[in-house]
Amino acid sequence: MITRARILEQAAQLRARFEAAGAQAVETPILQPAETLLDLYGEDIRARAYITSDALRGEQMLRPDFTVPVVQKHMEHGAEPARYTYAGEVFRRQEHDPDRANEYIQVGYEVFDRTNPAAADAEVFALISQALDGLALRAATGDIGILMAAVAGLRTTEPRKAALMRHIWRPRRFRALLDRYAGRTPVPPARAALLAAADPLAGGAPEIGKRDRADVEARIAVLRADAAAAPISDNEMAGLDALLSVRETMPFALEHLRDIAVDLPQINPALDRLEARIVALRARGVDVDRLDFEASYGRTSMEYYDGFVFGFYAERRPDLPPIATGGRYDALTRRLGNGAEIPAVGGVLRPGLMLLLTETET
Repeated sequence: MITRARILEQAAQLRARFEAAGAQAVETPILQPAETLLDLYGEDIRARAYITSDALRGEQMLRPDFTVPVVQKHMEHGAEPARYTYAGEVFRRQEHDPDRANEYIQVGYEVFDRTNPAAADAEVFALISQALDGLALRAATGDIGILMAAVAGLRTTEPRKAALMRHIWRPRRFRALLDRYAGRTPVPPARAALLAAADPLAGGAPEIGKRDRADVEARIAVLRADAAAAPISDNEMAGLDALLSVRETMPFALEHLRDIAVDLPQINPALDRLEARIVALRARGVDVDRLDFEASYGRTSMEYYDGFVFGFYAERRPDLPPIATGGRYDALTRRLGNGAEIPAVGGVLRPGLMLLLTETET
């Protein structure tokens, strides 16, 4: 039987391993200010987190993960470079799968270092991979930064690019927007009638809700400007479709992406970073020739990742969530740094799942 005591013991061993690698152990409060997390992720996070409130502190959130409070702590008074480790409970609401844990222990390792991001990526991945040694797991990797670079360089309007960036972590919505901006889907009849009307607000419709007439008119103007914009070209759409379908071992993925960059040259700097990461992973003893790379990987995880992403999965237990995950979150340090920033990457493990696999595999 896997008791809480055994999970805590495993967590302590993992944290000690990361301390031996140079990380400073840190603690963060279980109750986090909800305002910060809502500002980062929007109202969507309410569906994934437990929220409470009191008269003095306002809305509070049971810690959904450690990364945000660790970044805040570092940006307030952290040295450079810095490495942190932690172990403790996190809480996630599970409204659709009663078998998924809504409270569990998480252990993490975070690196804040601007000298060599590729080496930091390799360091985090290799240390977590070593901590999982002996378990039958498949490693998956990706790079959100490649897709972000592709979107940023599209020959279309800034509002369209902003909308696509906002929904990169919502693949179905992202695809729907792409198809709409490329003219692949017809304009809904109600919207077409609205845009064609000389005065869409004629007829004395009641003004209800929080948006006044000026807000509605401004929104209609935005819709008209979008309708007048040229569609995303077939060439760029073909490049995006090809990019999103890349799933190879890491070196072959890079080769395939270099071919795609002929049509999407804006992704070349991100591919240079991928190439440097491959070199750094090899230097850490990682067998990159067998390491899976998926260009779409990581698009349904936390929205602060903006570069390298990875996860470890028990393929013989598809019912289990990832045993470990991680990635790069440079943009998060900018959001929380009050004008400062530093490249950062980290990863987390679930010691309870590690123990479960150890028992079932022996």
